[in-house]
Amino acid sequence: MKIGIIGCGAIGSDVAKAADEMEEIEEIYLYDVVEEKAKKLAKELEKAKFEKVENFLPLVDIVFEAASQQAVYEHAEKVIEAKKDLIIMSIGALFDDSFREKLIEKAKKNRCKIYLPSGAVAGLDGIKAASIGGLDEVTLVTTKSPEAFGKHFEKRTILFDGNAREAVKLFPRNINVAACLSLAGIGFDKTKVKVVADPVIKFNSHKILAHGKFGRLRAEVENLPNPKNPSTSYLASLSAIAVLKKIVNPLQIGI
Repeated sequence: MKIGIIGCGAIGSDVAKAADEMEEIEEIYLYDVVEEKAKKLAKELEKAKFEKVENFLPLVDIVFEAASQQAVYEHAEKVIEAKKDLIIMSIGALFDDSFREKLIEKAKKNRCKIYLPSGAVAGLDGIKAASIGGLDEVTLVTTKSPEAFGKHFEKRTILFDGNAREAVKLFPRNINVAACLSLAGIGFDKTKVKVVADPVIKFNSHKILAHGKFGRLRAEVENLPNPKNPSTSYLASLSAIAVLKKIVNPLQIGI
């Protein structure tokens, strides 16, 4: 398998390094709008090389996006039209209903897959299963240090309390978990989100609360921030790597 990676920040770098160690991955193509970042990473890896997206697209089997919502808008349709599978980390881009449905229809037509890693949360398998029987309410509470939001607070401060659609718009780099949770469950408008900045915490915390015909679900993860980017949980990188491993592995576990 050959993979193209868009975005060579914290998550993209982690995935590239993991892919470099997978024997199923033959070649890795790296691209970042800051080209030097991608070129520097390529030099650190055995199988990687820098290449622009339009050049590597015909050569790869799958494309991994870890850049930004804007990168999804710019590249996702082209990837799917080229009949390549796509892994999206900037899931907040999919709050645009018409854009998301367009991608899904194109993927059906071109017989390719769009993968959305669970990111920094746990419990999405349960939410997906429960949504089949019927979910009454889903709430996400995300708590991070003020530094993750580029702000300074001396005490715990609620930055947002509303639905997932608005949360994704206001915090595009901090709340992709809300987008993934919404798509797994009851949608962007019905999923409740609370975003909190707390100067005393050492972990990025994501808590999911849900209830419905299945019963009740409570899942909470306290993530260490990615050492390369405090606004991103390290588990987000690990979930992306897990999706890539799942794709190349014949044994499938979970939903």
